[in-house]
This record gives sequence, C-alpha cells and structure tokens, in this order.
Amino acid sequence: MEDVTARVRLEEQLQQREKLSSIGLLAAGVAHEINTPLTGVSSYTQMLLGMLAEADPKHSLLQKIRRQTDRATGIVNNLLNFSRTGGVTEFAEVDLNRVLDDTLQLLEPQFRQSGVELAREYAEDLPHVYGNAGKLQQVFTNLLLNARDAIPDGGRVRLRTLSDDRDLVTVEVVDTGIGIAPENVARIYDPFFTTKGVGRGTGLGLAVSYGIVQEHSGHISVESAPGRGTTFRITLPTAGARSRLQAASD
Repeated sequence: MEDVTARVRLEEQLQQREKLSSIGLLAAGVAHEINTPLTGVSSYTQMLLGMLAEADPKHSLLQKIRRQTDRATGIVNNLLNFSRTGGVTEFAEVDLNRVLDDTLQLLEPQFRQSGVELAREYAEDLPHVYGNAGKLQQVFTNLLLNARDAIPDGGRVRLRTLSDDRDLVTVEVVDTGIGIAPENVARIYDPFFTTKGVGRGTGLGLAVSYGIVQEHSGHISVESAPGRGTTFRITLPTAGARSRLQAASD
C-alpha cells in the first residue's frame, strides 16, 4: 500500500512539475513583452510629474497612473520569478530556524497591523538543510502572508520546526483562519488560481513555492477545512542525508 501511495504521489509531482514548466515558459514570454511598454509608461509618467506642480489637478491623475503602473510592474516581476524557478540555484547549508526568524523580522509589522498573533515553536539543534536561503525565505513569506490574509478578524499563526529520525526536517505554518474549501485544495498550486479579491493576489505565490520546494527535493502538503484553519507542512531532507544520498549515487 505504501508503494502505491508513493508512486501516486510521484506521478502527481511529475504532472505538476510539467505543468509549471510549460506555464513558466509562457509566463516568461508574456512578462518580457509587457515589461518594455510598462517601463516606457513609468518613465514618461515620472517625467510629467516633475513638470507639474502638486496643486495641478493633473498631478493627482498622474499619481494614480504611477500607482497602477507600479502594481502592473509587480505582477510582471511575479511572473518572472515564477518562470525562473527551474533555473540554476546556488545551494549551501541553511539553518531553517534562522531563515524563519529573518522572514518574521520583515513581516512582523504587517502582522501587528492586521492584529494577527505570531507564535514560534522551534526545535532546538535543528539539523541544517542543503538549500538556498533566499528562495526558502520566499516560500515562507508566501505561506505567512497567505495565513495572514486568511484571518480577517485577527487570530493566530504558529510557526513550528521539527526533525524526525528519518533525516528529514519539517516546517509547519498553522493558522486559525477561514480554511480552504475542499473543492479548492487540489487547485491551490495551480498558477494564477486565487480565491482572493481583485487586486489582492496574482495566484502565483503557492505555484512558485511548490516549484522551490521541489527544487530542494522536498515535499509540501496542506491540511484544511472551512472554519477550522489551515496547516501547510514543508518537509526537506537534512544536509547530512542529502550528502549521503549523493555519495551513494556516485
């Protein structure tokens, strides 16, 4: 039974990877085509702003154009980040507890403003993983911001790290939010799928995170139910386990 489950999981991962790769190529092409005219609009808008006094009614209109251009540029950058998940990445030994603390340092002001409590439960002497700290921080940022957005009336997000005796390290992001509808769980890693309102999300965060976790030879899973919160669980091989696996394959 375990062999069948492992084979099904592997097939699902391969299908998702092929889907992400195909859409990534499309996203890269679209992003590059859009980026050039956006740069022109942004430059001309900035130039016109410098020519008008702030009291001029046209100045406020240009400010609105600039804000919308900045938003569009952010979407393009997300597309480019998504399309680059399959590129060559520099790896080194990484302390996940430290990466999580660095991530929280950046996000804590937003959580305080939203009235969401953050709790840490870190395993002591957590084994290092072999990975890219910047990309892993991107994953944790996406998961934490999603957790915050799922708690509209305040609540709690818990970050937990643990290791087991199978040379694996696990990071859990647990929120007390609204949960995910069962019909949406299977689609959350699909590019551009989002349940957020217009202007609040591009639907690329979890797709990018999925690709990064796969790149680190890891696994990402979710447990959720409407009204009962959500738990995202990321499992990664330790640096020692990865070294032994590479040595055995040589």
